[in-house]
Amino acid sequence: MTIKKIAVLTTGGDAPGMNPVIRSVVRYGINQKLEVMGVFRGWWGLINDELKVLDQRSVSGIINQGGTILKTARCAEFRTEEGQARAHENIKKYNIDGLVVIGGNGSFSAAHAFYKKYNVPIIGIAASIDNDINGIDYTIGTDTAVNTALDAIDKIRDTATSMERIFVVEVMGRESGFIALTVALAGGCEDVLIPEKKIDIEEVCHEIVHGNLIGKMSWIIVVAEGAGKAEDIAGKITEMTGLETRAVVLGHVQRGGRPTAFSRDLALNLGTMAVDCLIAGKTDIAVGLTAGKVIEVDFETAIQKKELKFNNFLRLIRILT
Repeated sequence: MTIKKIAVLTTGGDAPGMNPVIRSVVRYGINQKLEVMGVFRGWWGLINDELKVLDQRSVSGIINQGGTILKTARCAEFRTEEGQARAHENIKKYNIDGLVVIGGNGSFSAAHAFYKKYNVPIIGIAASIDNDINGIDYTIGTDTAVNTALDAIDKIRDTATSMERIFVVEVMGRESGFIALTVALAGGCEDVLIPEKKIDIEEVCHEIVHGNLIGKMSWIIVVAEGAGKAEDIAGKITEMTGLETRAVVLGHVQRGGRPTAFSRDLALNLGTMAVDCLIAGKTDIAVGLTAGKVIEVDFETAIQKKELKFNNFLRLIRILT
């Protein structure tokens, strides 16, 4: 099959670096003599005919912008046979030969199911602040989100030290503690709570009390949202130790902001690779970075639960506090 026209869409949660990916797919695709269409609002836009031809100028000035100019949306309708059928009709209507799907685990699961049903060539580009794609070390946006959270924690430490207080800082990560572990280690934090490991609040409080007795008056605990709510954990610590504890929820600031150089470079490389994969007749795969190399991972593997190797992180955090 000769690829003449492709469409690019961003789905699921946004991640800093999605705009550079779009830029790369569009400009490299045009360079390879392809027509490139943008699908607005992800799968919802593919179902509801929100497509537009993109040219070089369409992606001008977006390389340093967070978010996605194509917008993104959750779409329960795409899980239905009727929704998928309407999406496929629009693909046929516009004579689209292949899709580039920019997103994370949920996006790839939907793309895999759609490919199996309609045999539409699809290449996924791993973009997710949760870094949750199996077989891929780093997804687009992860580095930016980690640095955003780290910047906030550095500022919180100034207050924690000055006021001699305990802070519980909640970062994103419903099912993965990657951001929490990374910023806890890099931020010199005293403890970290992640979904992958059962919380022992009594042990946490025992360590705080012991530290307080030997003169350690400030403490920062990072918690991934999937492990618990900062407000609840802070309340329990105050109740069990008698020490004033404050909660901070960083929330969606981690999704925004200018992508770092690492996120941008990765995005630009993966965008060109995705186009090359479609031209070469490849499909049902995701592209991402592993062991310093840009690689291909089949969707079947990519959507499996990614194992987070957290023991070494925890060991270093405890040794170095």
